[in-house]
Amino acid sequence: MTAAPRFSSHCLRLLALAAAMAWMSPAWADDYADVNALIRSGQAAAAIAKADQYLAGKPRDPQMRFLKGVAQSEAGRTADAIATFTALNADYPELPEPYNNLAVLYAGQAQFDKARAALEMAVRANPSYAVAHENLGDVYARLAAVEYAKAQQLDAGNTSVAPKLTLIRQLFERPRAQVAPAR
Repeated sequence: MTAAPRFSSHCLRLLALAAAMAWMSPAWADDYADVNALIRSGQAAAAIAKADQYLAGKPRDPQMRFLKGVAQSEAGRTADAIATFTALNADYPELPEPYNNLAVLYAGQAQFDKARAALEMAVRANPSYAVAHENLGDVYARLAAVEYAKAQQLDAGNTSVAPKLTLIRQLFERPRAQVAPAR
């Protein structure tokens, strides 16, 4: 995923901010901004509580549900965040960001097949969503590494596998630039 093993916190925060700005309506901007500010300041539990309070009156609001999923992820409540993004994807399959964030969570658990499927849905929902394309490339590389490692284990004498595996491992060991916000 984007920003390799360090992707979840920074990537989710940036995506939440970008999504909040894209989906904001002036009437409810303060609630979204408040939850975003709580997330950015590391107060994930307070952000979840504020999101829950808002969602009590507007349970289908996609933006606040998205922010709640980000806050859950920030709080280390990965299973809850996965459930939130999965439900959001079911209700609003046209939104690519929840698929992308779901993929980030799956990749963080080394569930690369699930991450790939979620990213393919994100790209289907928005073919010009560059972050999802980059993350999909990262997932494909991780899947390739898994297969090359299996090939090396099964046939240690195959000299063409080791250089490929080394290249992929180097790709994810290099320091990576910070992720740009989704546009």
